[in-house]
Amino acid sequence: MGRQRGPHAASRCWEWECGALTMADPRGLDSVSGPAPGARRRAWAELLAGRVTRQKPGPGTGQKVQDSAVRLLRSHLDWSGLLLEVEGPPCKKLCLGPLIDHDGPEACSNLSTSFIGSALRDHASQLGVPVAVLSSQMAASSIVRMCAAGAEHAHRVLLDTEQRKKLSSLIEITQYLLAHSMFSRLFFCQELWKVQNSLSLEALWRLHVHNVVSLWELLESCADLQAVVSWLFRNLRLLCEQVEAPCQHTDIARAMLSDFVRIFVLMGFQKNSDLRRNVEPEQMPQVARDVLERMLLFALEALAAGLQEESPAHKAVSCWFSTFSGQTFGSIISTDAPKRFFSHTLTQILTHKPVLRVSDAVQMQREWSFAKMPPLLTSLFRKLFVILSPEELVGHLQEVLETHEVNWQHVLSCVSTLVICLPEAQQLVHDWVARLLARAFESCDLDSMVTAFLVVRQAALEGPSVFPSYADWFQASFGSARGSHGCSKKALVFLFKFLSDLVPFEGARYMQVHILHPPLVPNKYRSLLTDYITLAKTRLADLKVSIENMGLYEDLSSARDVTEPHSQAPQDVEKAILLFEHTGKIPVAVMEASIFRRPYYLSHFLPALLTPRVLPRVPDSRAAFIESLKRADKIPSSLYSTYRHACSTAEKNPENTAPGMKVEPNCVDEPLKLLMIALGGLRAAMTDPAQYDVLSAQIAVISERLGPALGVSEDDGSCEASKIQLSVLAPELEQQEQKVRVVDLLLTSFCQNLMAASSFAPPDRQGPWAARFTMTMCGHALLPAVLTRLCQLLHHQGPSLSASHVLGLAALAVHLGESRSVLPEVHVGPPAPARDLSIPEFFNSLLTCRTAESSRLCLKSVPVYMPLSAYRIIPARLCGGTCGRQSGPAPPGLVAAPDRPHQESVV
Repeated sequence: MGRQRGPHAASRCWEWECGALTMADPRGLDSVSGPAPGARRRAWAELLAGRVTRQKPGPGTGQKVQDSAVRLLRSHLDWSGLLLEVEGPPCKKLCLGPLIDHDGPEACSNLSTSFIGSALRDHASQLGVPVAVLSSQMAASSIVRMCAAGAEHAHRVLLDTEQRKKLSSLIEITQYLLAHSMFSRLFFCQELWKVQNSLSLEALWRLHVHNVVSLWELLESCADLQAVVSWLFRNLRLLCEQVEAPCQHTDIARAMLSDFVRIFVLMGFQKNSDLRRNVEPEQMPQVARDVLERMLLFALEALAAGLQEESPAHKAVSCWFSTFSGQTFGSIISTDAPKRFFSHTLTQILTHKPVLRVSDAVQMQREWSFAKMPPLLTSLFRKLFVILSPEELVGHLQEVLETHEVNWQHVLSCVSTLVICLPEAQQLVHDWVARLLARAFESCDLDSMVTAFLVVRQAALEGPSVFPSYADWFQASFGSARGSHGCSKKALVFLFKFLSDLVPFEGARYMQVHILHPPLVPNKYRSLLTDYITLAKTRLADLKVSIENMGLYEDLSSARDVTEPHSQAPQDVEKAILLFEHTGKIPVAVMEASIFRRPYYLSHFLPALLTPRVLPRVPDSRAAFIESLKRADKIPSSLYSTYRHACSTAEKNPENTAPGMKVEPNCVDEPLKLLMIALGGLRAAMTDPAQYDVLSAQIAVISERLGPALGVSEDDGSCEASKIQLSVLAPELEQQEQKVRVVDLLLTSFCQNLMAASSFAPPDRQGPWAARFTMTMCGHALLPAVLTRLCQLLHHQGPSLSASHVLGLAALAVHLGESRSVLPEVHVGPPAPARDLSIPEFFNSLLTCRTAESSRLCLKSVPVYMPLSAYRIIPARLCGGTCGRQSGPAPPGLVAAPDRPHQESVV
């Protein structure tokens, strides 16, 4: 393309279109018409006549030729080079750059947009180019110069104040040019993408928001779509970091991020969208999905690598996860795009890097409980659960597990979050597991069997308030003739082959469940069970865990590590003494252990029972229990003599007496402090109605921290006898100091939370938090201690309780009564009736109307016997009609001192 372009360039183009031999011959037309060897020389008339014959003119031929010529020029013509080669008469040229960069918006107001448009038209006419092309090229170069002005901030995606003013002026001019058909969007986009690395993401966003060019047009005009995906991902990540950074433009950054996410979701997940674009129909949705998937992949990999608080990566991940909210998708929630996007995102999470094997999941799943998950991951799951219904979520989990290789950590973490945050999903998960078991035994499907066991164990990790314990589930599924395993020998072989394959990988607690609650097997197939028990006991021996050394009252429902015998023994002693105190007989478990489990009985139980001490003048329950064992010949004479001699020495030197079961404070202060922090977090959520969706999550954290706060043998009260022994006249917990402290904390927290929540809503409209808290607090391990403490408060301290305390205890009694079907009966001593009582009947026995004070307490406690549908009247009856709907904080008497690790009483 030289300066001799005019007529010669036109003739060359004409020759090429007419089918001449070549454009490269410098001799022009004469050389073309020269004869070829052995061929007749043809005249120009013949050539032209043949051309016309081949292409007969028809309707629209002229328009087609014009469109073809325009496409040819757009594809092959370098407009920048053309502008450099054209020489016109001397004239004053207009340049938008200096006007925008130096004169500022004030100059734009002085020079009207109509004047700028007229000048551009004249200048384009002098150059001989379309005005739309000229104005687009000038606008693009002005934006590039404006973005380059902030080059000292190499990684900035936001403009500064001065740049925004300049861009605002340029947008105003561009909108005028668009309105008067003096601007080419396509050419403008192509010019921008030539220097995409110099562009600011905010500049593109503002062009989209002000309808100069849409993001659709910007993306489709780029030839290298993968480069665009990389550029957008890099800038979105930087934008997320800047959203969380302290700056004055945070609101702009959040608006940008929300708009980009909405646009990409609509691009990638809108069904049957009519693109009407110049690119292939599937390219633009794929670009949008690629950008969103890259952002999610970055976030998941950052979580897997571990994130430090306040690090740039942590800020970026937190910001990106915050876009999965109703605030972002509110304007497009009526479409199906957000639901498709959330389902796709959940699939990506569940299938991200499926490197863990089933054996890894069996060994590690205890570390993936809800309380141990990264908070960012749980927050993402909870946001995804908002749009998708529980039925859709369980169905999606099932579909992904059946059709993909999965990341077991993410799958099981999702199950924990599902049963914790969506109570209605708990039954759906239970039904799903039942279907998996039926399918597994029907066709010996190992995948279904693995999925069922992993899902059940994961859900059981979250506690009895969420899902039945693993021991209960296993016994219910395989402990009767109704189980799917009993239909044939093939099913039995399949079950025991599966359990045997698990032995090298699973924890001791699960094998203990299988041994002590074995599947029901017909006598002719008894060898299958015997072989498995032998294998499991061998594995337990390798782990240095013996069935014989298990605690007498150890709860197999817990999946935590097996308690050491020397740690479990003091708890077994206290439980045995408590049972002996109420029945006057040696407990059956102790008699059985003295015969069938002598290693544990002689090496651990008796030494814990015969701890030297100063004997009381009037024999107490411990002394009476020891004498009963001695009379039954269950204590060796030498051991008993050593014990009596040590007690005599202790009477002479009481300062040297070993405390035996006394727990050192420094061993429990830290777990107790963590439990108090978790309870404080629940209280903070109760006072903010906007955080009601996190209550279930916080209760799960409390459940997780109850075990360490109670000590390693937190599951000692498993209620094997399915009854609770309790003396109404003398309820005592002095021998279980640590449990007393934990129970007092829980009761105090329940009363405080009820008062805090009642400031915003009546009790019957506060959601399921109270029932969940009650079930967490009154699992089999703590229920006897809770009932004993309630007996002390209601029967012995009732008249001194304030209305606020009675309100909390009454509400607790209501929820205990609602759960009576899953709680054991209570066998109480005098003066109660000599029979086993349900929980409501137990409270009825405590509230006797014998004096004026006790009658007033009974009147305050009337709501205890009302159904939950009438629960809303409790505040009005107890607090003069104002307590239940008060707007202030809870009464001072309910609030525990923040610096006290232990509160002696809830009163």
